[in-house]
Amino acid sequence: MRGNVAVFKCLIPSAVQEYVSVVSWEKDTVSIVPGNRFFLTSFGALYISEVQKEDALSTYRCITKHKYSGETRQSNGARLSVMDPTESTPSVLDSFQSGEVQVGRNVELPCIASGYPNPTIRWLKDGRPLPADSRWTRRLTGLTVSDLRLGDSGNYICEVTNSFGSKEVTGHLNVIEPLRVTLSPKNLKTGISSTVILSCAVQGSPHFTLSWYRNTEPVLPDQHFSIQGAHNETLFISAAQKRHSGAYQCFATRKGQTAQDFSIILLEDGTPRIVSSFSERVVVPGEPFSLMCAAKGAPPPTITWTLDDEAVARDPSRVRASQYTLSDGSTVSHVNVSSPEIRDGGVYRCAARNSAGSAEYQARINVRGSPRIRDMRNITAVAGRNTFINCRVIGYPYYSIKWYKEGLLLPDNHRQVVYENGTLKLSDVQKVLDEGAYLCSVLIQPQIFISQTVYVQVKVPPLIQPFDFPPTSIGKLMYIACVVSSGDMPIHITWRKDGQEIVPSSGVNIETKEYMSSLQIGKVSLKHNGNYTCIASNDAATVSSERQLTVTVPPQFVVQPNNQDGIYGKVGVLNCSVDGYPPPKVMWKHAKGTGNPQQYHPVPLTGRIQIMGNGSLLIRHVLEDDRGYYLCQASNGVGSDISKSMVLTVKIPAMITSHPNTTMAIKGQIKELNCTARGEWPIIIRWERGDTVIDPDRNPRYAITTSPNEKSDEVLSTLKLKPAERGDSVFFSCHAINSYGEGRGLIQLTVQEPPDPPELEVREVKDRSMNLRWTQRFDGNSIITSYDIEYKNKTDPWELKHATRKISPTNNQANIVDLHPAQVYSIRMFSYNKIGHSQASKELTISTEEAQPDGPPMEVFLQPMTSQSIRVTWKAPRKELQNGVIRGYQIGYRENGPGSNGQYSIVEMKATGDSEVYTLDNLKKFAQYGVVVQAFNRAGTGPSSSEINATTLEDVPSQPPQTVRAISVTSDEAVITWAEPPRLTLHGVLKGYRVVFWSLFPDGEWGEMQNITTSREQVELRGLEKFTNYSVQVLAYTQAGDGVRSNVLYIQTREDHPGPPAGIKAVPSSTSSVVVSWLPPHKPNGIIRKYTIYCSSPGSGQPAPSEYEANPELLFYRVTHLNRGQQYLIWAAAVTTAGRGNISDKVTVEPAGKAPAKILSFGGTVTTPWMKEVRLPCSSVGEPTPTIKWTKDSEDTAIPVTLDGQRLIMANGTLILRSVKAEDSGYYTCTATNTLGFDTIIVNLLVQVPPDQPRLTVSTTSTSSITLAWIPGDNGGSSIRGFVLQYSVDNMEGWRDVFISSSERSFKLDDLRCGTWYKVKLAAKNSVGAGRISEIIEAKTHGREPQFNKEQPVFTHVNSTHARLNLQGWASGGCPITAVLLEFRPKGNWAWQNVRTNATADVFLAELREATWYELKMKACNSAGCGNQSSQFATLDYDGTGTIPPIKSARPEGDDVKKLFSIGCPIILVTLVVALLFIIRKKRKEKRLKRLRDAKSLAEMLISSKNNRSFDTPVKGPPQGPRLHIDIPRVQLLIEDKEGIKQIGEDKATIPVTDTEFSQNVNPQSFCTGVSVHHPALIQNTGPLIDMSDIRPGTNPVSRKSVKSAHSTRNRYSSQWTLTKCQSSTPARTLTSDWRTVGSQHGITVTESDSYSASLSQDTDKGRNSMVSTESASSTYEELARAYEHAKLEEHLQHAKFEITECFISDSSSDQMTTGTNDNADSMTSMSTPSETGLCRFTASPPKPQDYDRGRPTNVAVPIPHRANKSEWTGKSDYCNLPLYMKTDPFFRKQSEQHDPCPVVPPREASIRSLAQRAYHTQGRHMTLDSSKQQQALTVGHAGLTGLSGSGGASGGVSGVGGATGGPSGGSSTTSLSQRTLTMPGSSSSSAQSAAAAATASASGGATGGDSRDSLLESSSSGLGRLERQKQAAGGAYSKSYTLV
Repeated sequence: MRGNVAVFKCLIPSAVQEYVSVVSWEKDTVSIVPGNRFFLTSFGALYISEVQKEDALSTYRCITKHKYSGETRQSNGARLSVMDPTESTPSVLDSFQSGEVQVGRNVELPCIASGYPNPTIRWLKDGRPLPADSRWTRRLTGLTVSDLRLGDSGNYICEVTNSFGSKEVTGHLNVIEPLRVTLSPKNLKTGISSTVILSCAVQGSPHFTLSWYRNTEPVLPDQHFSIQGAHNETLFISAAQKRHSGAYQCFATRKGQTAQDFSIILLEDGTPRIVSSFSERVVVPGEPFSLMCAAKGAPPPTITWTLDDEAVARDPSRVRASQYTLSDGSTVSHVNVSSPEIRDGGVYRCAARNSAGSAEYQARINVRGSPRIRDMRNITAVAGRNTFINCRVIGYPYYSIKWYKEGLLLPDNHRQVVYENGTLKLSDVQKVLDEGAYLCSVLIQPQIFISQTVYVQVKVPPLIQPFDFPPTSIGKLMYIACVVSSGDMPIHITWRKDGQEIVPSSGVNIETKEYMSSLQIGKVSLKHNGNYTCIASNDAATVSSERQLTVTVPPQFVVQPNNQDGIYGKVGVLNCSVDGYPPPKVMWKHAKGTGNPQQYHPVPLTGRIQIMGNGSLLIRHVLEDDRGYYLCQASNGVGSDISKSMVLTVKIPAMITSHPNTTMAIKGQIKELNCTARGEWPIIIRWERGDTVIDPDRNPRYAITTSPNEKSDEVLSTLKLKPAERGDSVFFSCHAINSYGEGRGLIQLTVQEPPDPPELEVREVKDRSMNLRWTQRFDGNSIITSYDIEYKNKTDPWELKHATRKISPTNNQANIVDLHPAQVYSIRMFSYNKIGHSQASKELTISTEEAQPDGPPMEVFLQPMTSQSIRVTWKAPRKELQNGVIRGYQIGYRENGPGSNGQYSIVEMKATGDSEVYTLDNLKKFAQYGVVVQAFNRAGTGPSSSEINATTLEDVPSQPPQTVRAISVTSDEAVITWAEPPRLTLHGVLKGYRVVFWSLFPDGEWGEMQNITTSREQVELRGLEKFTNYSVQVLAYTQAGDGVRSNVLYIQTREDHPGPPAGIKAVPSSTSSVVVSWLPPHKPNGIIRKYTIYCSSPGSGQPAPSEYEANPELLFYRVTHLNRGQQYLIWAAAVTTAGRGNISDKVTVEPAGKAPAKILSFGGTVTTPWMKEVRLPCSSVGEPTPTIKWTKDSEDTAIPVTLDGQRLIMANGTLILRSVKAEDSGYYTCTATNTLGFDTIIVNLLVQVPPDQPRLTVSTTSTSSITLAWIPGDNGGSSIRGFVLQYSVDNMEGWRDVFISSSERSFKLDDLRCGTWYKVKLAAKNSVGAGRISEIIEAKTHGREPQFNKEQPVFTHVNSTHARLNLQGWASGGCPITAVLLEFRPKGNWAWQNVRTNATADVFLAELREATWYELKMKACNSAGCGNQSSQFATLDYDGTGTIPPIKSARPEGDDVKKLFSIGCPIILVTLVVALLFIIRKKRKEKRLKRLRDAKSLAEMLISSKNNRSFDTPVKGPPQGPRLHIDIPRVQLLIEDKEGIKQIGEDKATIPVTDTEFSQNVNPQSFCTGVSVHHPALIQNTGPLIDMSDIRPGTNPVSRKSVKSAHSTRNRYSSQWTLTKCQSSTPARTLTSDWRTVGSQHGITVTESDSYSASLSQDTDKGRNSMVSTESASSTYEELARAYEHAKLEEHLQHAKFEITECFISDSSSDQMTTGTNDNADSMTSMSTPSETGLCRFTASPPKPQDYDRGRPTNVAVPIPHRANKSEWTGKSDYCNLPLYMKTDPFFRKQSEQHDPCPVVPPREASIRSLAQRAYHTQGRHMTLDSSKQQQALTVGHAGLTGLSGSGGASGGVSGVGGATGGPSGGSSTTSLSQRTLTMPGSSSSSAQSAAAAATASASGGATGGDSRDSLLESSSSGLGRLERQKQAAGGAYSKSYTLV
């Protein structure tokens, strides 16, 4: 078919295909040179591509050559019939089946197809498309695979497809490796009689065969050789002999492949030989010795040891032997004797043995000791051999060893030798001469001999006389005798054949006599060939003699040759088989001609002719010249040769000798086709049209005539067509057939007619041009001369067409230009040949594409937002310049400052409308940027806008000042200098510098941090502490704020005069001496070098005082030589290098003989880290000697210090506390007492502990950063040195550490991953160490996984084989897209094809099938996750004109019912679920209302019970009351108590408790008894005010108000509460949550007997002051109501009025929601955002005073002074015992004015003041009060927050109380605290003032009591009564704030 590929094949008979190959092709007698359109394949075919009409005018022939004979032949001519294209399914013209090719070679797999339209070819391997590999090349001839590999094996499929159908052919390619043989060992040298193993390893092709050869002869298995293994790969040679040496070869063969390897085996005498040995030596007993013996042999020998002919006895404790083999084959053996004894001496012999023989060596080892001879055994010697006789002497020394035989001293002949070591050697032993007794005589001392006798018996071995087998032949007799000529009787004689015993059935008879054995064979045959061995043995030895018997057989025919016929070109075998021994040699001879043979000539053996193994002659390809006579001749040297002749006749099969290859016809004319054939008669001629036999009887249009020519043995046949038609343009074949074969001739007939119109398709459409491609289906069997193309606007008529004419016929495509974008065109086409033009082609309708925008964006504006961001705004280009839909914009920006490269950085965004906004992030700080904007549509990017400049805002400097130096000028002045930071790191205009400095005290504490601001690069620090270490840092600041601080620089001020000693004491120690003690100065101002003590007597008249110098290490001094009864003034001063300091106070002392007890040591405050040892000194003097007693204050009593392993009082009174803890803090009192008086000191011990956990929250987040803020916890008594921030990616174990300065309260984590959850925790550090880690919070950076915009198309272009994806449809989610993974497959296939790319690349799906539906899955990933998008699409038809319909599934009957059922079931199910939820919610609401009523009833019952009993009546025994059913409302209250913070809440938390339960197991010493109640906290089911169920800490819940989802179950807590009942007769030492009244009995607090309280029995929060989160982050008004009821129950309030004051919903942005009456709620944002999810407060206001019983006594609880011991106010003593914070109250100050001043106790007050200032204790103290006629305002809060102030409240208070809710004095403010706050705002200014004072007192008092957990400060009721009388006229209210979650 014209335009297709033509295939010519050279038909070679299968019988000779192996030997004949195609060497070339001829076209009209001219050799065809491959190239242009002609291709010669590797298998001899000729391909002609793009067949034209002129190709049918030539004749083609193939030239073949015989592989062996070199003969070349030319085939008959063939013509090409060229038809015009007709629409048809593809047909395969040439293909492959299977093949086998070696690795590394090239292979060509043909696949040529014909059809119209031209078919496309696709190759698959094992059902999958070919992999992308440069080794695979698709050519016209097929598929070429170069450099073949094993993995290329498989089934190859060639798919041929066009629009009318498809076909496929399958073939198998087997790639094999070439055979490689490795024989090991390569070279082997070993000994005779050893076993040799040869291994033959074969690599490469399977199914091979192995054969073994030795010296080019095949190896046949026998007694020595055996071949084993699955492939005969192992050769065993057992008991190898000398003759087995040689070259061994292993041959591997497979289908003509042969490979071999060889090995050289050398067998030598491998008898062992000693190569290294030991020598004779002398050792002493106990001296270790070692003997070594080394031997070589083949195979490696084994060494054994003997001592005096006996095996060496191995004794693990003394004698050990070892043996090993070296790499050279030597065997080494050692004998080690660790502790020799005399019996270890003697002759040691090492014997080396292997299969080839043995060798020995011996030497004597003498062990010193008394000589003696071991018992000697008799010896048997073999005649003719050597024998050694050892004299078994042990012990040393001895003089000589001599041998005697029959009294004669030996040796007495040449065969006897006596060695120096005493060994006797007998050579060539003779039975007569050497047999007998031998005497060994040893001279051990002069004239002293010892001797032993040994008897030698000599035995004679057999001797066989030589014999041999004479030559013989089959049928003869054989007799051989084996005679033994000498040897000791009895002698045993046997025979063996080939190493095996001779069986009687073998035809061999054996007769044996005393010294002779004969072998007789009656009739010799071939089976008797072999080696025969005669073996004779007796007691002495065994000998043998071997001979070979050979039987010969003359040659004889097994199969004789006979006359045969051979067929030309086929295989012929001339049979001839002979037998004989030795095997005969066969030779064939040939005489040409059919008459009598004249002369025979040897047949030349070539690849075509070979002699087979049985002697037959094989002719692979019979030729006519092979006819004639053949002679088979055989000979083997035995007898005469034999021969036989035969005649070979060659028959010729039928073959075509002449026929036209191609011919032309005109449609409608008569055409004749002729064909000539020859061959053996008779010949039959048959005509075929294509594959159909022509039958003229059935089709009268055809006529056949045949004319035989007997003279020339040819037949002429003619086929006539009447007339020719278009369908006759096919191949006609002429077949000649006879009895011996068939020949065929092909004739191609071509019928010409006009062409068909071309098929036009659009290849590519652009904005202003298009590319057309066409296919000429049928050209009428005439060459196309030209083409015409016409096109027009779709709306215009064809008269207005545009035309392109006379297009060359060699072109099949054309470009049409100068079109308009987005225009619709109609196109058609014509084709021309020499006959005329075709009809118009099918009309196509085409739309041009969009073009790039021609205008830039307009009104571009820049606005700096931050120091690293600029906002860009602009408008879209003008509409007429957009050239399509604007898809997005590209923003280019660059830095315009010095050093920038000038290159634009490009970011891209999608278009959203006519006005656009984009923010450029991560810019340089305070830098100028130029920005341009470009618009783009689907066609591309338009021009950019003009560059506009803007500068980012200023930021803080990122580096500190450089070269910071500090110089100490004086004792209180220093100079700090530095250099400006690098300009690039200022990020703004430098405004100045700040110098930050603080002092470092010797105890490790830090002083107050100070700073100085300056614009210079130097500053003078004045007013510093003298001789003090300072830390200095310098920073630069800009308009944006402070920059990075420099590294800490340390400096110390210089020394100065010291201050006065802090205290001094002088006490008498005798009648003439006093002891002076003092304290070091508060400000030593240097290193104290000494102390000077001054003593003067005012009445003595001495003008100058006496001076005494004291060691600075000792703080006391004894002044002697004083006068009794005289008073002295004593003072002291400290001295440094700067000079003497100020003097101390002067004290008066008088020496005395007996003195009252006095303490020299001083009281005060002692600070120490925990877990250290502390010594509290208490040195005393007095006469008599005082006794020392230590006590510790506990509330209002002093408890003696318990002495144990941790507490010890030394003899000098020092108290030692080991491993101190926080509970060891407190006031310790040392009392010294004697009969004359006592003295005390008070030491305030402060134990520093690690700091408490900070409260960490999230402030803000961005795509790459998280900003954190925190409030530090209690510093543990030591300044916080810094913070350690740890963070990690969620669900990962690794944590990263960040160290932060102690002054920081926020930190920004940068360079984080976008859209990722992080876990963060924080810990503080002080001088003691790191504190507890804060609660782990989680925060997420901005960003989410990518999502595909549903409004965007998935594809921008789809044709028949390609599809372009629209990756611009992916929205990044705020995080850059890192990868896009695509998977697609044809619908219905199981295998996916994968494509990986990035979000910016254009992705094309190529090599798609035409008109096929595909499934597509896209996955886009960024750091936040991956988004998925699935789609389906269909490729177009082959011509691109249409799509295929969507895949539809058959809808069976009843489908509508199923659809209705599938829709209705979910609706019914949802309805049922909603109804069920409504019923459950209603029931729960009823239960909650019932609980509210029960709680209210219980509160009323408790209060009424309280009103019916007298408060001051002692309660005797447990009260009998009603059974209490306490229903804890289902809310979660955060209540701080002495045991920490807990939460309560459960639906089923009704706990029945009776009074009897409290009376069980009551401890008489305890005040309260309790019953534990357990109830777990559950999830709240009510809806939140703000839905935070899907919010994690660190995110903003306000932005999620519309989210509706289930509540999170992240945090669950369980609580254990104790219902406590307090007895009236026991001191109230346990602080609970109930209200108490003050009684007067014994001056203590008495709690009402029926007052029940809920307190914690277990601290499960692990935090001293942390808050507990609940599962839901919100609360409803109904929950608030239940909280009010719970407050009523706890506070015993009956008529209180409740209202909400404020609610907070905290998140990362510190958002706050306020309700109720409190509008000033900004205290949270000013302090910190707590980490809890929700926080609400409400206020309980009591009724007016007139609502209560006015006659009822007033009782209120207030703090009691620490040292109060009276219940009534007693004036001075009471005032002096008040705590410092109460003395500041105006009421108490007025009382103090009426009395004398209180005695000064500096240590006590100093310690209290220090505690109050440092706010050491972290938990607030709870105070209780009951309101009646008097009102007051008290605030109990967190002492650590006293520095915070609220508007309207007293400074230092925790929360503002001056203007509380309902008060007329102004607004109120409340500070958010982590505990409940009780406030009693007054209604007048006086009450407000007193409230402020009380608030200050509360804040200070919270830091005064000893223990930080359970110290309770109380005050007497009478003292409080005076305080209350000042407020008689003022009404008041109190409130209690709760934290509700």
